[in-house]
Parts: sequence; C-alpha cells; structure tokens
Amino acid sequence: MAHAETVNIESRGASLAGTLILPPDPALAVLISPATGAPAAYYRAFAEWLADERQAACLLFDYRDFGASASLASGNIRASHASMTDWGVHDASAARQWLRTRLPNLPLWVIGHSLGGMALPFQPELGQINRAITVAAGPGHVSEHPWPFRAQALALWYLLGPVSVTLLGYLPGRLLGLGSDLPAPVFRQWRLWCTQRASLMGDPALPAPERPGLTCPVKLIAIADDVMIPPEAVWRLGDWMPAATLSHQTITPADYGLRCVGHIAPFSPRNRALWPDLIA
Repeated sequence: MAHAETVNIESRGASLAGTLILPPDPALAVLISPATGAPAAYYRAFAEWLADERQAACLLFDYRDFGASASLASGNIRASHASMTDWGVHDASAARQWLRTRLPNLPLWVIGHSLGGMALPFQPELGQINRAITVAAGPGHVSEHPWPFRAQALALWYLLGPVSVTLLGYLPGRLLGLGSDLPAPVFRQWRLWCTQRASLMGDPALPAPERPGLTCPVKLIAIADDVMIPPEAVWRLGDWMPAATLSHQTITPADYGLRCVGHIAPFSPRNRALWPDLIA
C-alpha cells in the first residue's frame, strides 16, 4: 500500500509544499501539475488510485503563495508577486526536477490539468519527460465560450476581476465562485491569456519555447461539456508541440454514466470512472 511523504521543493526563491505518494515498489514517476486555483489536495484521491493501479510514485504540489505553499511564505496574498509564469513554468519545472532527482531511474510522466498542461511547452528540459497527458488544457479565447458562460467570463475579465484586484489587492475567487483566492499578478496574466488572440504565445513575460521541446508521446484530452476550454482550444495546444507524437481524446460524460464533468472536475472522486481512460 502506498504511503505519503510531505516534501518541500525549492523554486526560484520560493518554497513549495508537496506530497509524494509512494508505492512499495514504484515502476513509474508521475508529476501532477494542477489547474489554476486547484489545490494539490484535490488530486490526492487520483494520485492514490494511480499509485495502486500503476505502481506510480505521484508528486503533488501547490504553486507558490497558494494552497499549502502559502503557509511557507508570508501568507499575505496581497503581498504576493506570484505570476502565472512563476506557477506554470518555474514552479512546475522545479517540481518535475525534484521528482527526477528523487527517482532518477524511473520513466517520468507529467499529467497537466488546465494551466498544468497549457504551460508545459514553455518549460525547460522537456526531454526528460517520457509521456505527457494534458487534461482540459489549451489556449481558449473569451469569444469561444458558449453562452451564458461567456457572459460570466466577460464580467470576470472586464469588470469584477479588475475592480476586485484594484480595491482588494487580490482576486477574491471564493467570493466570485472560482473556488480559491488568487494573487493579483496571477489574475492579470491569466486575463491577458484569455482576452488576446495570441494567448500565451503573445505574452512577453513567458520564455520562448525551447526546441525541439516535447519529443515524447503527448495525449491531449478534452472534456465535451467543458465551457471554459472547449475541445477546439485543446487541440490547438498541439500546435505548440511540433516534435511530439500527439493523440487526441474527447471525454463525453454520458459515456461513463455521468451527467456532467466540466473543466475542473475530471479528477474529482465522483468522476473516477474516467480515470482509466485518462491514463490509457
């Protein structure tokens, strides 16, 4: 039976709180890179299932100034300078390197949810990855959201978000129904990606993707009822991985006896019927 270790990961002047789910005789190392606003604890049940199912050592972590990592810093979200670049590039890369150093002889997978997959092409040393799986990850523009969700997104990017950040010094995600509060620089960069057509590729705060970049098999998974990152946006992520061997899968909730899944919930225990196909 797998056991859990609490670990600290250093990332460019920040300490990240992590949990390593370690089976007795691991055959695989897996980094689970979370979505924006999703704490590492949310992925715990999936990681434990993967440890039992595939004998995978799974590393979970929280981005800087967020979740359990916030307790390793000042804890004052208004003082946070964390950006999406810090989260998706620097912190995720540091977590991957920590896992590679801890388990150097095992094949390395990265499973990236939303931000955790979308920022992957901008990270360094991608040649150390043996397989990548992205879930609900892609450059989605606000104009692609179906109504009425598009109205909510427009209100967030152009009214509620900017006003809240200006008045409070952070995005009150709990109050706005986003689940978690976010540092102001995270919100501002996230807004840029979702309101300009070039998305991440047009952001000067991100490093240029290294080439050849990912050369391993990459599975792009879209969720059919995801109104935030619809399937066509997920497939565009593949354009940023020109040397990878790509495969595509759309998860339709009804095929699994589920009423809905959406953007955030693929890793929820209530949707565990999906999990074998996520890693297939």
